[in-house]
Amino acid sequence: MRVQSSATTATAIAVPASREGRSSGTVLAALGVIAFSLTFPSTAWGLESFGPWSLVAVRGVLAALVAGGCLLALRVPLPERRHLPGIAVVALGVVFGFPMLTTLALRTSTTSHAAVVVGLLPLTTAVCSALRTGHRPSRRFWMAALAGAVAVLAFTVGQSGGALTTADGYLFAALVVCAAGYTEGGRLARVMPGWQVIGWALVLCLPLSLPAAAVALAYEPVHLTAHGVAGVLWVALGSQFLGLVVWYRGMAAIGIPKASQLQLAQPLLTLVWSALLLGEHLTAAAPLTAVAVLVCIAVTQRS
Repeated sequence: MRVQSSATTATAIAVPASREGRSSGTVLAALGVIAFSLTFPSTAWGLESFGPWSLVAVRGVLAALVAGGCLLALRVPLPERRHLPGIAVVALGVVFGFPMLTTLALRTSTTSHAAVVVGLLPLTTAVCSALRTGHRPSRRFWMAALAGAVAVLAFTVGQSGGALTTADGYLFAALVVCAAGYTEGGRLARVMPGWQVIGWALVLCLPLSLPAAAVALAYEPVHLTAHGVAGVLWVALGSQFLGLVVWYRGMAAIGIPKASQLQLAQPLLTLVWSALLLGEHLTAAAPLTAVAVLVCIAVTQRS
């Protein structure tokens, strides 16, 4: 493999301008949102067969093998050395941190509860991006972000009987590490295709995830079921790799603002999947809080 050239970089950040390109980009971005909305229900299924550490390690190994195969098959050049620290942040935040923390949370939390809390991710990412890049959003942006945070905090405290639980702590920590990973990934996607960013992040984690999977599988009991196998396959191949591939391609075609508008539907979609696939009973507070967060995010988008 060779180091990525400036010509390759220029080609990678080119954006289709045709109407057909925008239409296909919208479809791809929507498919990515649907893939992400199934992550929590699939994780709950995966926990039926695997322990939390085994599930995270196995999904990382499977996704890395697929990503590495694609990078080799397409003869993608190695990323430049100056991009490696950013890819490492993506790996720690998106490949390891977020899956691990949300999986630990879902041992005791319902997927509908987790979906509402993690619905703050777009806002958290926006705040992290502002701090990282030095951009100064408007006062309306910060007011909407604060309102969304207050709505989710009130929901979590109300659902937990007046106090935050350990699962809530895992979820809030997941927001921070994932926002950092998304911010670095968005920065790197300006100079290299986004799917390559997540692909190299997965491959970078393989020397750790492979022995971790071996150790975790040796210590945590495994009881294979149809739901468990389907769950781990989806979070590995659907959410962690293929979902990000179509999401980044769609985002490149229609732009980040329009793609972000599509992502507003993700928490509500997860609530629907939780009811259909897991049979969870949704309280009135869950969809109402999700809608409130969506309104706050929409305000930040227009600010």
